[in-house]
Amino acid sequence: MRLSVILIVFFLFIGFSSCNNKKDSGEVQVTIDQIIDQITEPEITGESLLLSDFGAKGDTVSDNKQAFDKAINTLKQQGGGRLIVSKGVYQVNGSIHLISNMELHLEEGAILKFGSNPSDYLPVVKTSWEGTFLYNYSPFIYAIGCENIAITGKGTIDGESENTWQLWKEKQGDSQQLSRDMNHKRTPIEERIFGEGHYLRPHLIQFFDCKNIKVENIKMEDSPFWCLHLLRCENVTVRGVRYDAHNKNNDGIDPEMTRNVLIEDVYFNNGDDNVAIKAGRDDDGRASEVGSENIVVRNCHFQGLHALVIGSEMSAGVQNVFVKDCTFGGDLKRGIYLKSNPDRGGFIRNLYVENVDFGKTEDCIYITSYYHNEGEGHQTDISNIHFTNITCKKATGTAIVIQGFPEKKVRDVYFTNVEIKKAKNALSMENAENIVMSDVLIGKLATSPTYVQ
Repeated sequence: MRLSVILIVFFLFIGFSSCNNKKDSGEVQVTIDQIIDQITEPEITGESLLLSDFGAKGDTVSDNKQAFDKAINTLKQQGGGRLIVSKGVYQVNGSIHLISNMELHLEEGAILKFGSNPSDYLPVVKTSWEGTFLYNYSPFIYAIGCENIAITGKGTIDGESENTWQLWKEKQGDSQQLSRDMNHKRTPIEERIFGEGHYLRPHLIQFFDCKNIKVENIKMEDSPFWCLHLLRCENVTVRGVRYDAHNKNNDGIDPEMTRNVLIEDVYFNNGDDNVAIKAGRDDDGRASEVGSENIVVRNCHFQGLHALVIGSEMSAGVQNVFVKDCTFGGDLKRGIYLKSNPDRGGFIRNLYVENVDFGKTEDCIYITSYYHNEGEGHQTDISNIHFTNITCKKATGTAIVIQGFPEKKVRDVYFTNVEIKKAKNALSMENAENIVMSDVLIGKLATSPTYVQ
């Protein structure tokens, strides 16, 4: 099915469904409440420590790496607790590795600025880069296999990467391709050693195989790569976080192979995706028994490249995602963007987007099975997608795009009360079935028909 028109008005039903999975607003809210009820926030017990008691100086110059190591080692010996960073600018030349039962609390006016010497982030640690598991430079703040862990306070975490790590983007091609080749060849992860001699930028913050996580109220700036990466985690709350991160690939929040996530009251201002939900790349993803599911995004302020993205690394599957009551700031390239390609496989299903406003976009809603026009052999199943009460002031490209496979069509997509006030191109659909539209307006509302007297 192919449609490509300029400005049209829809009050129509397309297709027929023998199995309608549509939920009303009340049912959606019940499901959201159930997800939130099962998210366990961390309970941090133990003594509170001041970083300054371990020799830290917030004077913008002194290296505070050893002070962090000493303080965290003391917390480990006492079974956990709270590490408080007072007002000041703290240079940190190397990574901070968090432990279980720990809260890193940055008081208002506390700023962590990370150094740019790559050797300070060695030895390599187990991580993931664009959906492929490997060993690489340590993320600046890193936790693996931890439970009950938090980063809180009104302070700032600054990657200081604009004139350093960001420049690696132009050098990463060979290492990036090597990582993908190792993925496709199923090279043992222990043999996927990157770090020195390679140019894969580290994450700003990464939690890997962690449970009961909270990131609250902090500000993130100037990341070398993705800002907050939640990799194979469970029970995550991200609340009140602020961003000013405009480097290349500065995604805001990337839940990957992660379940039970609440993202609320976040003010995004990013150079890339605001929320990008992922589930592993290609063979690594398809080999995983864990996808991403039960994710709630609500009361957020979107600003950056794309607001809500699923993919493109989503081979283990993404399901049960709820986006509700969100606004916009500034222009976006795309509002909602579901992207896969024939390298991925997996599925995207049970997405509910409700009460979301966009300003100017290139494309307001874009669903594609052909991201980067590459890959073969692994078609993605995209189904049961719901858009309710969506507005967009202007789409300079196409208002709504749906692109499926001939053999595996995008199906069961529901648009209810969607208004896109102006669009260069209204609708483009290929290989789509059971697309249901109710009270959908693209362009100006048609009034009484004209007639010839």
